Amino acid sequence: MSEHKPIDPRVVALYDEYCHGRIDRREFLARANALVIGGISALAMAQLMFPRYADAQTISFTDERIRANYVDYDSPGGTSGQMRGYLVRPTTEPPFPAVLVIHENRGLNPHIEDVARRAATEGFLALAPDGLAPVGGYPGNDDDGRQLQGSLDREKLSRDMINSARWLKGHELSTGKLGATGFCWGGGMVGALAVELGADLGAGVPFYGAAVAAADASKVKAPLLVQLAENDERINSGWPASQAALEAAGVAVTVHSYPGTNHGFHNNSTPRFDEAAAALAWERTVAFFREHLA
Repeated sequence: MSEHKPIDPRVVALYDEYCHGRIDRREFLARANALVIGGISALAMAQLMFPRYADAQTISFTDERIRANYVDYDSPGGTSGQMRGYLVRPTTEPPFPAVLVIHENRGLNPHIEDVARRAATEGFLALAPDGLAPVGGYPGNDDDGRQLQGSLDREKLSRDMINSARWLKGHELSTGKLGATGFCWGGGMVGALAVELGADLGAGVPFYGAAVAAADASKVKAPLLVQLAENDERINSGWPASQAALEAAGVAVTVHSYPGTNHGFHNNSTPRFDEAAAALAWERTVAFFREHLA
């Protein structure tokens, strides 16, 4: 995995605003340039924040434990009625429990494809849908991907993810046991899937995603393992009320907050990555899916 130098928290906070579309790339770099740390501009530090996907690959495309390909499938009610995803299967004998891997707010980038390959090496049939597929797919860089995803109808985009989950659950290589994990926007989408699918979802693991609305808690049937970064007040603030409502509705909810981490700590392509926390969170994720999708 990639190693990153420590980044000043003020730069991390600026990058978080940029990642979530509250400022654009130009403003992010301009504000970093105006920020003086140790007597020098923070611009160089800010430029280190951008993802380096080639350096962050952990599972090769040619890994002998897996077989991967892109698949097309119907998605009624979605952006275009058609969807595309990255399907990765173990090379062992099927069927396999299935795990949907949901991207952030920029489409199916190389990091999320790598996460899908990681899931397959653990014995799961993994599908990483590309919410941008109906409008041409992930454009090759996160800036354009973020802008493109932001232009989509949110309800139709959500429907594409729900349809992807149902397609994966019914896949001929699947046992019919379905789990879902996602990151940032995808983390919030895991909660939305839990509400929509009810008992058809076997387990959900959102990473620093928006909390399930308390009013929807009674619709959730899947156990949830919630992975949070300690320094992520915007996301974390919604979870106490959500957790209380879910538990009152009889949902099994486990929440882990990883000390000293920032939003995006699992993504090893940027300096927000925390190797120890990411490894522990992934270990817990795999164990949770094995427990509930067996």
